[in-house]
Amino acid sequence: MTLAPQDRLDDLALLEAGDPGGVLRQVASAAAQVRTLARVTADTDLGPVLSAGRPRSIVVAGMGGSGMAGEVLAAVCGPGAALPVVSHHDYRLPGWVGAADLVIAVSCSGQTEETLSATEEAVRRGCPLLAVGQAGSALALIAEQARAPFIPVEPAGMPRVMLWSLAVPLMVIADLLGVADIPAAGLEAAAADLERVSHLCRPDSESFVNPAKTLALELAGTLPMIWGSSPLTGVAATRFGGQLNENAKYPAITGVLPEANHNQVVAFDGPFAPWPAGGEVVLDEEKDPRPPVPLRLVILRDGQEHPQVARRREVSAELAAQRGIEVSELAADGDTPLQRLASLIQLIDYATVYLGIAIGVDPGPIAVISELKERIV
Repeated sequence: MTLAPQDRLDDLALLEAGDPGGVLRQVASAAAQVRTLARVTADTDLGPVLSAGRPRSIVVAGMGGSGMAGEVLAAVCGPGAALPVVSHHDYRLPGWVGAADLVIAVSCSGQTEETLSATEEAVRRGCPLLAVGQAGSALALIAEQARAPFIPVEPAGMPRVMLWSLAVPLMVIADLLGVADIPAAGLEAAAADLERVSHLCRPDSESFVNPAKTLALELAGTLPMIWGSSPLTGVAATRFGGQLNENAKYPAITGVLPEANHNQVVAFDGPFAPWPAGGEVVLDEEKDPRPPVPLRLVILRDGQEHPQVARRREVSAELAAQRGIEVSELAADGDTPLQRLASLIQLIDYATVYLGIAIGVDPGPIAVISELKERIV
């Protein structure tokens, strides 16, 4: 018997069977991660970094789910930050990085080869260094040899579900350096928001009242085009795409306004749109069949978006609807950049796991990544 996606999500036994690795339980640990790593970071001697004073820039080296921590830091610091915050995903550091720049290396396992390479290069260049990862790892050893602070993270799952464990130490150090205003009370407010969203999205909440299950069902069978309406929600869009890839093994197109209006919007008139060139029409299903995988526009709306971007967002949704492209809109919620980002990311994390389960895909394994690593050794 073929199960409908909603049946897989609303039958708790089927839902649990579809998530044998317990990824949903790991997603639910987000608030605990914030609180735990705030304490761990406070107990870590950060003197070698703080004594150097405010750096010229902060460069966060990391890959995949670990690298997302740097994107979160940059988004929360925002364009008004006192210095550049750069998220870097490569073996080599940019040529301009030197002794005046703080390098933060982030690797959940502490074994990520690209991050280890960039960290070793930072040490050779004499950069102040902070490392975040698993205790006893290769990254921990590099930090020890460089006499640099190391913040241990106890992995409770794949790096993609450990975002807050990896990002909180970065936000604490940014606050201490005066780069951003993220006090302990701000971290606790974000943890409370993560708990609130987790309650709304809990597995025993049925799809008609569960925003994450609703979103997953909307996405199933479509090609999502996900746009943020600000730099902050643009980071959430990037997170959304990555989580769809890993949790649901599902493709996505991600972008941010206004840039997406200068390129990606043209796909509204392409083969994945139900009908081209605007103007609602009645199709003859035999002569003009709808695409087997239609576009779906997903807009991540930020209350702090530029007024002209708000107008672009509205018109983009209108243009999509005129072409038969369904539109989902999610609003960031909260008083601070961290709260707004956390509220979106937690909903996204739940929805992408639910999508995998809904379409019969185990959200846990990432076999092709493991196979790739084995082949490049």
